[in-house]
Amino acid sequence: MDKHNLTVLNEFILMGITDHPDLQVPLFGLFLIVYMISVVGNLGIIILTKTDSRLQTPMYFFLRHLAITDLGYSTTVGPKILVNFVVDENTISYYFCAIQLAFFLFFITSELFILSAMSYDLYVAICHPLLYTVIMSQKVCPVLVAILYLYSTFVSLLITIKIFNLSFCGYNVISLFYCDCLPLVSLLCSNTHEIEPIILVATSIDSISSLLIFLVSYLLVFVAILRMNSAEGRHKAFSTCGSHLTMAVVFYGTLIFTYVHPESNHSYETDKVASIVYTLVIPVLNPLIYSLRNKDVKHAIRRTWNKLSNIFATT
Repeated sequence: MDKHNLTVLNEFILMGITDHPDLQVPLFGLFLIVYMISVVGNLGIIILTKTDSRLQTPMYFFLRHLAITDLGYSTTVGPKILVNFVVDENTISYYFCAIQLAFFLFFITSELFILSAMSYDLYVAICHPLLYTVIMSQKVCPVLVAILYLYSTFVSLLITIKIFNLSFCGYNVISLFYCDCLPLVSLLCSNTHEIEPIILVATSIDSISSLLIFLVSYLLVFVAILRMNSAEGRHKAFSTCGSHLTMAVVFYGTLIFTYVHPESNHSYETDKVASIVYTLVIPVLNPLIYSLRNKDVKHAIRRTWNKLSNIFATT
């Protein structure tokens, strides 16, 4: 089809996870389990950090919002993937594609800065413990998260509106299993000299600034830990930052692999695997890592379970 023949598009065709019919049913079951674990795990983190009195600290405040963003972008993508396993034609409507792109960009951008906020919180807790309650007060944290959400909303709406105000060609196949900005830009027939720099600047500012905050914070944290005289204190400090460091490395590493590696090395299969990791696997890993490696969360789960057991025992 001639890419320069303009048509009014009502829908896009998504490439999907696999073209093999024999794999549709087992993959549907697998992705359904993964998505349900993500929903239960992140909802559990949100509820625990909201209701348990011992988890009312800035660290768990940011963890709650990390779970919200994980749940948000996995839900933006996950249900549509499951539907596409059981329907004959893997399509998405024009307007739903725009909505999916806007929410996906919002939650991914929010997660980047929440991870950097968590690293800064850890830096203040370890390097400036006496000033911690002043710097990371109950007034500062909500304002900081509100600013992050407002910025993420601005970026997501700017990119989405710019893309969908341009003209698409007759070719409507998106080379992923969800609507992302780069595959959509490749389908545009209009002049892309304006939208491409916007995407480049936005992604560069978001990734570089959040990664820089993360790296500088952890560098200062490691220096402070190595200067500790107590071996027990060093062990406790390393265990405190271990969970956050693990999930941040996986998240940043996957995004860098997807968006930064050379264009000549891009392939649909590798991009698809990387997209599956940060849209579905990471939202499962985050609550698992925090529940298995964090004593406070494990104790909160036990307390909640005991309360529920007592309630059911008395009824």
